[in-house]
Amino acid sequence: MGSSLVLIIFIATFYYQKEKTLYFDLTKSNMQNTVSKISSQVVFAHMTNSNFDKTKLLDNKEYKIAFYDENKNKIFGNLEKKVNFNKKLIQEDKNFILIDDSTLGHLGIFYIVLEENVFIEKIQELKLNILLFFIVIYLLITLIGFYLAKLFLKPIKEERIKLNNFIKDTTHELNTPISAILMSIESKNLSDKQLERVRLSAKRISEIYNDLTYIFFQNQNQENPKEELLLNEVLREQLTYFEPLSLKKKIEIKLDLEEFKYLINKDDFIRVINNLISNAIKYNHVSGKVFITLKNKTLVLKDTGIGIEEEKIKDIYKRYFRATSEQGGFGIGLNIVSHVCKKYDIKIHVSSKINEGTTFFLKF
Repeated sequence: MGSSLVLIIFIATFYYQKEKTLYFDLTKSNMQNTVSKISSQVVFAHMTNSNFDKTKLLDNKEYKIAFYDENKNKIFGNLEKKVNFNKKLIQEDKNFILIDDSTLGHLGIFYIVLEENVFIEKIQELKLNILLFFIVIYLLITLIGFYLAKLFLKPIKEERIKLNNFIKDTTHELNTPISAILMSIESKNLSDKQLERVRLSAKRISEIYNDLTYIFFQNQNQENPKEELLLNEVLREQLTYFEPLSLKKKIEIKLDLEEFKYLINKDDFIRVINNLISNAIKYNHVSGKVFITLKNKTLVLKDTGIGIEEEKIKDIYKRYFRATSEQGGFGIGLNIVSHVCKKYDIKIHVSSKINEGTTFFLKF
């Protein structure tokens, strides 16, 4: 805004000086033309012995005029001030005075003195117009600058809000398993139930850590080793991890897996299925069901949970986006799923209905 102000002032000053010079030249030219016409009328009246009409000249509001004899004594006119005949053009504070001697003594007139009264008014009008134009332009630049600043700062503001929410969610998410571990190890002799609680909490912390490190600390240029994986076997292995969680909510998991090999990094595939299975259980109803099918190079995960609103489906892969606040989470799980699927050219599609469930389709 400061730079714009300096630039506009410079342009306005430059424009004012040019226009002022133009007005001066125009005023001088108009005065010379006017005096020349009056001088011609004087000469014509003398040569033709006709009447020289002074009334129209003295009634003109744009200038004052006076006629002088050879001794520079005023013959007639409405110009009252004392005139310096040493100069042809005199510039005063509020007007210009032009002295013309082209009448050559006709009708006893040797000098015509014309005082112009419009120039200063035009200059004042010019200043006012430039000032108003300056204010309008600067206000326009201010509005545009404010809008652009707001537009440019909007992503920063959004990221700051996301970061604040992320920190709050991280604190909340870590607090639950850590509290469970601390409560379970208060007694010296741990029961099987307490050991299981510690194991689940530690697994949850490990899962949170792996998701966060994948999102924030992964080396984009580093290629993870790929191998021919039997996806059906990896799925069965990972489901054992979700057994305690599914039993707690009385979730029934039904499998229909055929043997299928795919070239992929094992950790990446585990991240995909763990996030999808975790969501299918987390956002399911108590005593709900999860159906996992692997056939014809397509992995389908279907749950009978709370579902996703149709207008929110397009945003579920965005980082930190959460379609519901019913359960905890960072909003990064499906972002990881989307990232891995793009990396290995896996086509992902989702369909969902509120209170009926959600289905993910992964086409390899």
